[in-house]
Amino acid sequence: MGVDMGELRGTHVPVLLERCLELLAPALALPGAVHVDFTLGLGGHAEAVLERHPEVVLIGLDRDTEALAHSRRRLARFADRTHLVHAVYDELPAVLTELGHRSFHSGLFDLGVSSLQLDEPDRGFAYARDAPLDMRMDQSQGITAEDVVNGYEPGELVRILRVYGEEKFATRVVSAIVKARAKARIVSTSLLADLVRDAIPAAARRTGGNPAKRTFQALRIEVNAELAAVEAAVPAALDHLAPKGRLVVMSYQSLEDRIVKRAFAARARSTGPIDLPVELPGTGPSVRLLTRGSELPSAAEVAENPRAASVKLRAVERIDQQDQTTGAARERPRLSTTHGGQGRLRPGEHQEGEGH
Repeated sequence: MGVDMGELRGTHVPVLLERCLELLAPALALPGAVHVDFTLGLGGHAEAVLERHPEVVLIGLDRDTEALAHSRRRLARFADRTHLVHAVYDELPAVLTELGHRSFHSGLFDLGVSSLQLDEPDRGFAYARDAPLDMRMDQSQGITAEDVVNGYEPGELVRILRVYGEEKFATRVVSAIVKARAKARIVSTSLLADLVRDAIPAAARRTGGNPAKRTFQALRIEVNAELAAVEAAVPAALDHLAPKGRLVVMSYQSLEDRIVKRAFAARARSTGPIDLPVELPGTGPSVRLLTRGSELPSAAEVAENPRAASVKLRAVERIDQQDQTTGAARERPRLSTTHGGQGRLRPGEHQEGEGH
């Protein structure tokens, strides 16, 4: 890419670092612990894990080859217990198999755009700086945002902006894009940002920050197939999480957080018949929720690291079935009368720890 890997590009303050380490600590202390950093980025979280847990083996995944190169340098002193892999996080099962592991004990997802991608204009993620319309997290393959903006049918563009960007004025924005691209190809971030700003009503532009942010978010998600990757990766991670293992996920927008919430909630409740007084084998919850809903950053955290402002953190622990009563069936835990004394929630009810 013409980048001098000898110079670290981007700045990196790990989001909610101490809280992540606190939640993961019991799993990182397990014998032979393997920690998976699903979104390695510039390696800030991974470095802290390796420094504080000298026996832990790290598997670091990232689709961004530039980020991997910098993390490899940053974590060089831990090379004897690190495996840094060029892969998307939904490829975890294949990576574990290749490395000879059946499971892992501790895992962290820090979803969204990395500091490197945001800070470097040539990557095309930032609407406040002029750059080529790229937005690929892996610049070695795939379509670019320029391809999407200039090549997609108007109806598909409207769908992407509405669903991925939650853009109320998607039709107006796409109309402006279509008119502009009929005259000349849209190739820069500043041109696209200007088109979006001018397409949105003046009253709506006065609140909510830069009016282009929702369009840029939508294009980034489409280019990198982010939601599909999260939908596949979180259940796969839970499937391969060892007993007493812990998984922490940090999301920065509602679409990702909703996927994580549903995946965690599905594993945290019984699947057995609702009216039985006992839990049938194999129907009980497989994870325990460690956070009540999603945790938000403190004011101090945001003041220190403004990029933490929109983060939502959720965490679970894999239940060790050997710690539970063995046999053909076990008695259901009694819940409060709020749920009628049943061991499983009825449709529409919220389990403790399932937020909004």
